[in-house]
Amino acid sequence: MQISNIHEAKSHLSRLIELAYEGEEVIICKAGKPMVRLIRYQQEEGKRKPGAWRGKVIIADDFDDVSPEIETLFQGRDH
Repeated sequence: MQISNIHEAKSHLSRLIELAYEGEEVIICKAGKPMVRLIRYQQEEGKRKPGAWRGKVIIADDFDDVSPEIETLFQGRDH
């Protein structure tokens, strides 16, 4: 872990960015108190596209049918 004060961070920002990019945790402090943490940027996954699974997934007509015994167990009642 690399800890730097704001003045040092301004003077050595490129080096601190390289350390964060390589996976090292970089903490920047002000008056000895941690303020921010530099981390490597990770590209977010693409946004979900509605309907992308259409025609690829089949749900049985009775998939949400529940037997009375299971329903009783989920509701916390005795038989």
